[in-house]
Amino acid sequence: MATPSLPSTMLAAQVIEFNKPYRIHSIPTPSPASLHPSDLIVKIAVASLCHTDSMVAQGAFHSRLPITGSHEGAGTVVGIGSAVTNFAIGDRVMCGLKTHRCIQCRTCRGPEEYRNYCPNNDGDLGIRRDGAFAQYAVCDARESNRLPDGVAFELAAPLACAGRTIFRGVKQARLEKGQWLGLVGSGGGLGHLGIQFAKALGLKVVGLDARDEGLALSYEYDADVVVDVRKGKEAVVKEVMRATEGVGCHATVNVSEAASAAEMACAVTMMHGRMIQIAQPEQVSVPMEELIFRDIRVEGSLLCTVQQGQEMLEVVARHGITVKTNLFYGLEQLPDLVRWAQSGRMQGKGLIIMDEEAVEKEHEGTS
Repeated sequence: MATPSLPSTMLAAQVIEFNKPYRIHSIPTPSPASLHPSDLIVKIAVASLCHTDSMVAQGAFHSRLPITGSHEGAGTVVGIGSAVTNFAIGDRVMCGLKTHRCIQCRTCRGPEEYRNYCPNNDGDLGIRRDGAFAQYAVCDARESNRLPDGVAFELAAPLACAGRTIFRGVKQARLEKGQWLGLVGSGGGLGHLGIQFAKALGLKVVGLDARDEGLALSYEYDADVVVDVRKGKEAVVKEVMRATEGVGCHATVNVSEAASAAEMACAVTMMHGRMIQIAQPEQVSVPMEELIFRDIRVEGSLLCTVQQGQEMLEVVARHGITVKTNLFYGLEQLPDLVRWAQSGRMQGKGLIIMDEEAVEKEHEGTS
Protein backbone atom coordinates (compact mmCIF):
# COMPACT_ATOMS: atom_id res chain seq x y z
CA MET A 1 0.00 0.00 0.00
CA ALA A 2 1.33 3.43 -0.95
CA THR A 3 2.24 5.93 1.74
CA PRO A 4 -0.69 8.37 2.09
CA SER A 5 -0.09 12.10 1.92
CA LEU A 6 -0.36 13.79 5.30
CA PRO A 7 -1.60 17.27 6.15
CA SER A 8 1.00 19.84 7.14
CA THR A 9 -0.69 20.55 10.48
CA MET A 10 -2.82 18.58 12.92
CA LEU A 11 -4.87 19.14 16.05
CA ALA A 12 -3.19 18.17 19.34
CA ALA A 13 -3.72 18.59 23.08
CA GLN A 14 -0.53 19.70 24.79
CA VAL A 15 0.73 20.50 28.25
CA ILE A 16 2.13 23.99 27.79
CA GLU A 17 2.53 24.84 31.47
CA PHE A 18 2.48 22.52 34.48
CA ASN A 19 -0.71 22.48 36.57
CA LYS A 20 -2.65 24.16 33.77
CA PRO A 21 -5.30 22.70 31.41
CA TYR A 22 -4.30 21.16 28.08
CA ARG A 23 -4.01 23.60 25.19
CA ILE A 24 -5.83 22.24 22.16
CA HIS A 25 -4.34 23.77 19.04
CA SER A 26 -2.70 23.07 15.67
CA ILE A 27 0.90 21.87 15.51
CA PRO A 28 3.03 20.47 12.65
CA THR A 29 2.24 16.92 11.57
CA PRO A 30 5.13 14.44 11.88
CA SER A 31 7.01 14.15 8.61
CA PRO A 32 7.97 10.78 7.07
CA ALA A 33 11.21 12.37 5.93
CA SER A 34 12.33 13.02 9.51
CA LEU A 35 11.46 9.61 10.98
CA HIS A 36 13.95 7.63 13.03
CA PRO A 37 14.63 4.39 11.06
CA SER A 38 12.62 2.30 13.56
CA ASP A 39 9.63 4.61 13.86
CA LEU A 40 6.03 4.54 12.68
CA ILE A 41 3.63 7.38 12.01
CA VAL A 42 0.20 6.33 13.23
CA LYS A 43 -3.10 8.00 12.39
CA ILE A 44 -4.66 7.86 15.84
CA ALA A 45 -8.15 6.41 15.95
CA VAL A 46 -8.55 6.31 19.74
CA ALA A 47 -6.49 7.81 22.56
CA SER A 48 -7.03 6.99 26.23
CA LEU A 49 -6.53 9.03 29.38
CA CYS A 50 -4.21 7.45 31.94
CA HIS A 51 -3.41 8.43 35.53
CA THR A 52 0.13 9.06 34.31
CA ASP A 53 -1.23 11.95 32.21
CA SER A 54 -2.17 13.80 35.39
CA MET A 55 1.33 13.18 36.75
CA VAL A 56 2.84 14.63 33.56
CA ALA A 57 0.55 17.67 33.81
CA GLN A 58 1.69 18.21 37.40
CA GLY A 59 5.36 18.08 36.43
CA ALA A 60 6.12 14.80 38.21
CA PHE A 61 8.38 13.61 35.37
CA HIS A 62 9.90 17.01 34.58
CA SER A 63 8.77 16.61 30.98
CA ARG A 64 10.10 19.10 28.47
CA LEU A 65 7.28 21.40 27.40
CA PRO A 66 5.25 21.65 25.31
CA ILE A 67 4.36 17.98 25.16
CA THR A 68 1.40 16.20 23.62
CA GLY A 69 -0.43 14.07 26.17
CA SER A 70 -1.49 10.39 26.28
CA HIS A 71 0.65 7.29 25.97
CA GLU A 72 -2.36 5.09 25.25
CA GLY A 73 -3.02 5.20 21.52
CA ALA A 74 -4.18 2.92 18.74
CA GLY A 75 -4.65 3.55 15.04
CA THR A 76 -3.45 2.86 11.53
CA VAL A 77 0.12 2.96 10.23
CA VAL A 78 0.51 5.74 7.65
CA GLY A 79 4.31 6.09 7.65
CA ILE A 80 7.26 3.77 8.31
CA GLY A 81 10.95 4.31 8.98
CA SER A 82 13.62 2.89 6.71
CA ALA A 83 14.50 0.00 9.08
CA VAL A 84 10.95 -1.14 9.89
CA THR A 85 10.22 -4.70 8.80
CA ASN A 86 7.43 -5.76 11.16
CA PHE A 87 4.75 -3.28 10.03
CA ALA A 88 3.35 -2.09 6.72
CA ILE A 89 1.23 0.87 5.68
CA GLY A 90 -2.38 0.19 6.64
CA ASP A 91 -1.64 -2.12 9.59
CA ARG A 92 -3.67 -1.64 12.75
CA VAL A 93 -1.39 -0.98 15.72
CA MET A 94 -1.32 -0.51 19.48
CA CYS A 95 1.37 2.11 19.97
CA GLY A 96 4.37 1.19 22.08
CA LEU A 97 5.36 3.47 24.94
CA LYS A 98 9.14 3.17 24.93
CA THR A 99 11.29 4.62 22.15
CA HIS A 100 14.78 3.89 20.87
CA ARG A 101 16.31 1.69 23.54
CA CYS A 102 20.09 1.61 23.24
CA ILE A 103 20.26 -2.20 22.63
CA GLN A 104 23.80 -2.15 24.08
CA CYS A 105 23.52 -1.84 27.86
CA ARG A 106 23.40 -4.74 30.34
CA THR A 107 19.64 -4.29 30.71
CA CYS A 108 19.02 -4.49 26.95
CA ARG A 109 21.34 -7.48 26.66
CA GLY A 110 19.80 -9.23 29.65
CA PRO A 111 16.58 -11.24 29.90
CA GLU A 112 13.76 -9.96 27.75
CA GLU A 113 11.70 -8.86 30.77
CA TYR A 114 14.49 -6.43 31.76
CA ARG A 115 14.50 -4.47 28.51
CA ASN A 116 11.74 -2.03 29.39
CA TYR A 117 14.09 -0.71 32.07
CA CYS A 118 16.78 0.47 29.64
CA PRO A 119 18.09 3.78 31.05
CA ASN A 120 19.44 4.89 27.68
CA ASN A 121 16.28 5.44 25.65
CA ASP A 122 14.58 8.45 24.10
CA GLY A 123 11.63 8.42 26.47
CA ASP A 124 8.01 7.30 26.66
CA LEU A 125 5.14 8.62 24.59
CA GLY A 126 3.23 11.33 26.42
CA ILE A 127 5.97 11.67 29.04
CA ARG A 128 9.21 12.55 27.26
CA ARG A 129 7.92 12.43 23.67
CA ASP A 130 4.70 13.64 22.07
CA GLY A 131 1.84 11.23 22.65
CA ALA A 132 -1.52 10.18 21.24
CA PHE A 133 -3.72 13.19 21.99
CA ALA A 134 -3.15 14.22 18.38
CA GLN A 135 -4.40 13.23 14.97
CA TYR A 136 -1.04 11.63 14.21
CA ALA A 137 1.62 10.21 16.54
CA VAL A 138 5.09 8.70 16.20
CA CYS A 139 5.98 5.47 17.99
CA ASP A 140 8.78 2.89 17.86
CA ALA A 141 7.84 -0.13 15.72
CA ARG A 142 10.06 -2.38 17.86
CA GLU A 143 7.93 -1.58 20.94
CA SER A 144 4.51 -1.69 19.28
CA ASN A 145 2.02 -4.49 18.65
CA ARG A 146 -0.07 -5.36 15.62
CA LEU A 147 -3.72 -5.77 16.55
CA PRO A 148 -5.24 -9.21 16.05
CA ASP A 149 -8.69 -9.59 14.54
CA GLY A 150 -11.34 -9.01 17.16
CA VAL A 151 -9.41 -6.32 19.05
CA ALA A 152 -10.85 -2.95 18.06
CA PHE A 153 -9.19 0.44 18.44
CA GLU A 154 -11.51 1.30 21.36
CA LEU A 155 -10.26 -1.78 23.19
CA ALA A 156 -6.62 -1.51 22.16
CA ALA A 157 -5.96 2.11 23.17
CA PRO A 158 -6.45 1.63 26.94
CA LEU A 159 -4.52 -1.62 26.75
CA ALA A 160 -1.44 0.28 25.52
CA CYS A 161 -0.53 1.22 29.08
CA ALA A 162 -3.23 -0.01 31.48
CA GLY A 163 -3.39 -3.43 29.84
CA ARG A 164 0.35 -3.83 29.45
CA THR A 165 0.87 -2.75 33.04
CA ILE A 166 -1.63 -5.00 34.80
CA PHE A 167 -0.99 -8.02 32.55
CA ARG A 168 2.68 -7.86 33.51
CA GLY A 169 1.73 -7.66 37.19
CA VAL A 170 -0.59 -10.66 36.99
CA LYS A 171 2.06 -12.68 35.14
CA GLN A 172 4.76 -11.60 37.61
CA ALA A 173 2.73 -13.07 40.48
CA ARG A 174 3.80 -16.47 39.07
CA LEU A 175 0.67 -18.28 40.23
CA GLU A 176 -0.77 -21.57 39.08
CA LYS A 177 -4.33 -22.24 38.01
CA GLY A 178 -6.72 -22.36 40.94
CA GLN A 179 -4.62 -20.17 43.23
CA TRP A 180 -5.83 -16.89 44.76
CA LEU A 181 -4.73 -13.50 43.43
CA GLY A 182 -5.57 -10.38 45.42
CA LEU A 183 -6.09 -7.08 43.60
CA VAL A 184 -5.99 -3.94 45.73
CA GLY A 185 -7.75 -1.28 43.67
CA SER A 186 -9.74 -3.90 41.77
CA GLY A 187 -12.45 -1.50 40.65
CA GLY A 188 -10.28 0.94 38.72
CA GLY A 189 -9.02 1.09 35.16
CA LEU A 190 -6.18 -1.34 35.80
CA GLY A 191 -8.03 -3.37 38.41
CA HIS A 192 -11.02 -4.44 36.32
CA LEU A 193 -8.64 -5.55 33.59
CA GLY A 194 -6.61 -7.44 36.20
CA ILE A 195 -9.71 -9.35 37.30
CA GLN A 196 -10.35 -10.46 33.74
CA PHE A 197 -6.74 -11.38 32.95
CA ALA A 198 -6.41 -13.36 36.18
CA LYS A 199 -9.60 -15.32 35.53
CA ALA A 200 -8.60 -15.94 31.91
CA LEU A 201 -5.37 -17.47 33.25
CA GLY A 202 -7.33 -19.75 35.60
CA LEU A 203 -6.83 -17.85 38.86
CA LYS A 204 -9.33 -17.02 41.58
CA VAL A 205 -9.61 -13.34 42.45
CA VAL A 206 -10.09 -11.38 45.65
CA GLY A 207 -11.02 -7.83 44.66
CA LEU A 208 -10.38 -5.09 47.24
CA ASP A 209 -11.51 -1.49 46.82
CA ALA A 210 -12.49 1.54 48.88
CA ARG A 211 -15.03 3.17 46.56
CA ASP A 212 -18.65 2.22 45.98
CA GLU A 213 -18.03 2.56 42.23
CA GLY A 214 -14.94 0.34 42.48
CA LEU A 215 -16.73 -2.34 44.45
CA ALA A 216 -19.59 -2.34 41.95
CA LEU A 217 -17.15 -2.70 39.05
CA SER A 218 -15.35 -5.56 40.83
CA TYR A 219 -18.65 -7.40 41.14
CA GLU A 220 -19.54 -6.59 37.53
CA TYR A 221 -16.33 -8.19 36.28
CA ASP A 222 -16.84 -11.32 38.39
CA ALA A 223 -14.19 -11.15 41.08
CA ASP A 224 -14.73 -14.33 43.12
CA VAL A 225 -14.64 -12.35 46.37
CA VAL A 226 -15.10 -8.58 46.77
CA VAL A 227 -14.02 -6.83 49.98
CA ASP A 228 -14.58 -3.24 51.06
CA VAL A 229 -11.29 -2.12 52.57
CA ARG A 230 -13.02 0.72 54.42
CA LYS A 231 -13.85 -1.91 57.06
CA GLY A 232 -10.26 -1.67 58.30
CA LYS A 233 -7.28 -3.99 58.02
CA GLU A 234 -8.21 -6.44 60.75
CA ALA A 235 -11.74 -7.01 59.43
CA VAL A 236 -10.50 -7.20 55.83
CA VAL A 237 -7.86 -9.82 56.66
CA LYS A 238 -10.44 -11.93 58.51
CA GLU A 239 -12.81 -11.74 55.57
CA VAL A 240 -10.11 -12.70 53.07
CA MET A 241 -8.91 -15.59 55.24
CA ARG A 242 -12.46 -16.86 55.61
CA ALA A 243 -13.10 -16.67 51.85
CA THR A 244 -9.83 -18.45 50.99
CA GLU A 245 -10.32 -21.16 53.63
CA GLY A 246 -7.54 -19.85 55.85
CA VAL A 247 -4.92 -19.59 53.11
CA GLY A 248 -4.97 -15.93 52.17
CA CYS A 249 -4.01 -14.68 48.73
CA HIS A 250 -1.10 -16.59 47.21
CA ALA A 251 -0.01 -13.25 45.73
CA THR A 252 -1.43 -9.76 45.63
CA VAL A 253 -1.11 -6.97 43.07
CA ASN A 254 -1.45 -3.40 44.32
CA VAL A 255 -2.69 -0.79 41.85
CA SER A 256 -3.90 1.72 44.47
CA GLU A 257 -1.92 4.81 45.44
CA ALA A 258 -3.66 5.12 48.81
CA ALA A 259 -1.16 5.53 51.65
CA SER A 260 -2.25 2.28 53.31
CA ALA A 261 -2.70 0.23 50.12
CA ALA A 262 0.70 -1.51 50.10
CA GLU A 263 0.28 -2.43 53.76
CA MET A 264 -3.18 -3.86 53.04
CA ALA A 265 -1.86 -5.78 50.05
CA CYS A 266 0.80 -7.44 52.19
CA ALA A 267 -1.65 -8.15 55.01
CA VAL A 268 -4.01 -10.20 52.82
CA THR A 269 -1.12 -12.16 51.26
CA MET A 270 -0.18 -15.56 52.61
CA MET A 271 3.14 -16.01 54.41
CA HIS A 272 6.04 -16.28 51.92
CA GLY A 273 3.77 -14.88 49.17
CA ARG A 274 4.48 -12.05 46.73
CA MET A 275 3.13 -8.53 46.71
CA ILE A 276 3.50 -6.89 43.31
CA GLN A 277 3.59 -3.10 43.57
CA ILE A 278 2.34 -1.35 40.44
CA ALA A 279 0.93 1.90 41.84
CA GLN A 280 3.40 4.78 41.95
CA PRO A 281 2.91 6.88 45.08
CA GLU A 282 5.85 8.96 46.22
CA GLN A 283 6.46 6.55 49.11
CA VAL A 284 5.54 2.85 49.44
CA SER A 285 5.05 1.96 53.10
CA VAL A 286 5.10 -1.63 54.34
CA PRO A 287 5.33 -2.64 58.03
CA MET A 288 8.56 -4.33 59.01
CA GLU A 289 6.63 -7.36 60.31
CA GLU A 290 5.34 -8.18 56.83
CA LEU A 291 8.85 -8.34 55.41
CA ILE A 292 10.71 -9.93 58.31
CA PHE A 293 8.25 -12.11 60.21
CA ARG A 294 5.88 -13.06 57.38
CA ASP A 295 8.48 -13.14 54.60
CA ILE A 296 6.32 -11.24 52.11
CA ARG A 297 8.31 -10.69 48.94
CA VAL A 298 7.67 -7.18 47.55
CA GLU A 299 8.43 -6.66 43.88
CA GLY A 300 7.88 -3.70 41.60
CA SER A 301 6.43 -4.10 38.12
CA LEU A 302 6.40 -1.74 35.16
CA LEU A 303 5.24 -2.90 31.70
CA CYS A 304 4.88 -5.92 29.49
CA THR A 305 7.61 -6.74 27.06
CA VAL A 306 6.65 -6.60 23.39
CA GLN A 307 6.19 -10.38 23.37
CA GLN A 308 4.04 -10.26 26.52
CA GLY A 309 2.04 -7.46 24.93
CA GLN A 310 1.26 -9.68 21.96
CA GLU A 311 0.33 -12.51 24.34
CA MET A 312 -1.96 -10.08 26.17
CA LEU A 313 -3.72 -9.11 22.94
CA GLU A 314 -4.24 -12.77 22.05
CA VAL A 315 -5.69 -13.42 25.53
CA VAL A 316 -8.00 -10.43 25.04
CA ALA A 317 -9.20 -11.73 21.67
CA ARG A 318 -9.57 -15.34 22.81
CA HIS A 319 -11.39 -14.67 26.08
CA GLY A 320 -13.52 -11.70 25.03
CA ILE A 321 -11.93 -9.38 27.59
CA THR A 322 -13.46 -5.92 27.63
CA VAL A 323 -12.66 -2.50 29.02
CA LYS A 324 -15.21 -0.37 30.84
CA THR A 325 -15.05 2.82 28.79
CA ASN A 326 -16.31 6.38 28.94
CA LEU A 327 -16.39 7.73 25.39
CA PHE A 328 -15.71 11.33 24.41
CA TYR A 329 -15.59 12.51 20.80
CA GLY A 330 -12.79 14.74 19.57
CA LEU A 331 -10.07 16.59 21.44
CA GLU A 332 -12.53 19.41 22.11
CA GLN A 333 -14.16 17.12 24.68
CA LEU A 334 -10.88 16.32 26.47
CA PRO A 335 -11.50 18.94 29.20
CA ASP A 336 -14.83 17.23 29.96
CA LEU A 337 -13.08 13.87 30.21
CA VAL A 338 -10.42 15.26 32.55
CA ARG A 339 -13.08 16.74 34.83
CA TRP A 340 -14.99 13.43 34.88
CA ALA A 341 -11.83 11.49 35.71
CA GLN A 342 -10.93 13.92 38.49
CA SER A 343 -14.41 13.64 40.02
CA GLY A 344 -13.60 10.18 41.39
CA ARG A 345 -16.90 8.83 40.00
CA MET A 346 -15.61 7.51 36.70
CA GLN A 347 -15.61 3.73 36.28
CA GLY A 348 -12.97 2.24 34.02
CA LYS A 349 -11.13 4.22 31.36
CA GLY A 350 -11.82 7.49 29.58
CA LEU A 351 -11.36 7.48 25.79
CA ILE A 352 -11.14 10.18 23.14
CA ILE A 353 -12.40 9.05 19.74
CA MET A 354 -9.97 10.78 17.42
CA ASP A 355 -10.99 9.25 14.08
CA GLU A 356 -14.72 8.54 14.08
CA GLU A 357 -14.60 7.22 10.52
CA ALA A 358 -12.02 4.53 11.39
CA VAL A 359 -13.93 3.50 14.52
CA GLU A 360 -17.23 3.37 12.67
CA LYS A 361 -15.63 1.28 9.92
CA GLU A 362 -14.57 -1.27 12.55
CA HIS A 363 -18.09 -1.34 13.95
CA GLU A 364 -19.50 -2.02 10.50
CA GLY A 365 -17.02 -4.84 10.01
CA THR A 366 -18.17 -6.63 13.19
CA SER A 367 -21.92 -6.04 12.82
